[in-house]
Amino acid sequence: MEFRDSFLCQRLFLENVRVTFSVDEILYRYYNFPMAYILLILLGSIWGASYLFIKLGGESVPPVTLVAMRTVFAGITLIIVLWLRREKIPSFRAPIWKWFLLLGFLNSVIPYTLITWGETRISSGLTAILVGTMPIFTVLFAHWMTHDEKITPRKMIGILMGFVGVVVLFIPDVLGAATSNLFGGIAVVAAAVSYALATIYARRHLKGHPPALNSFGQMLMASIILVPASLIIDRPWTLSPTPISIVSILALAVLGTAIAYLMYFWLIANVGATRTSLVTYISPVIAVILGAVVLNEHLNWSMVVGLGLVVAGVGLVTNLQLRGRAQTREMVSPSSLAE
Repeated sequence: MEFRDSFLCQRLFLENVRVTFSVDEILYRYYNFPMAYILLILLGSIWGASYLFIKLGGESVPPVTLVAMRTVFAGITLIIVLWLRREKIPSFRAPIWKWFLLLGFLNSVIPYTLITWGETRISSGLTAILVGTMPIFTVLFAHWMTHDEKITPRKMIGILMGFVGVVVLFIPDVLGAATSNLFGGIAVVAAAVSYALATIYARRHLKGHPPALNSFGQMLMASIILVPASLIIDRPWTLSPTPISIVSILALAVLGTAIAYLMYFWLIANVGATRTSLVTYISPVIAVILGAVVLNEHLNWSMVVGLGLVVAGVGLVTNLQLRGRAQTREMVSPSSLAE
């Protein structure tokens, strides 16, 4: 009798579990959940370190050539991934390629070049903080370019906080009449604006396509633009890059661009865009720490205050909620969270 009652209780318990939790939810709780947060921290660290790679790579390689090398090596890595996954590349006559061209320009050519050039004038930590303003610009563009993402009072407060943070970040350069630093910072903010535009177009035109294909298409089209530009502007055959610059650029391309993109889209698929947006908070902090420790960059009061304001502003405009499993599945631009 006791055995029968025990068996009955177990059966009722299991039936209740099946009703309460789907198989997907159980796998998420016991496997994907811890893996997601490990990958989230790792991705934030990789993208934070990307600013260090740019600084080291740029010591002996000019910006245009550095960016061309980045997109070429990232594209090679991604096409290997496509081959291993046996994913088909669409015909070059397919309409998707015009969007790959536009997004390769807005999401790679412009921001990569501006950020790399900007880092020749400002610190890697400050660069990361300024790039982190991208979600704020995205909200502004979405208000005018979409029908369902309008600015709310909460988002407006976040936008204002973000802009105040940017002003605070520029105060030392303005007071010190550091024109070169100021232009470097403006270039990085312009890169964040380009990322924001790319995010709007990517949401609209790249949904439903494999993430690796989207990333490869953008890298390929960016390379087609950047390689000739490098040959004309920098004449790379005359350069003498140092070993540390070459290793840094390879790390930036393979780890910080291609592999990080794949990690990013895995997170989007498994925990949603809301939780994945936590990378926006992790990467600037990692970049500031690495800049101070590895490059001996000075951490002043404006960077601390500016970082706090920008992060708080981004939190408000993205309406970040950590309770429960995020259900959002919209595709956002990974480059906008990285460099």
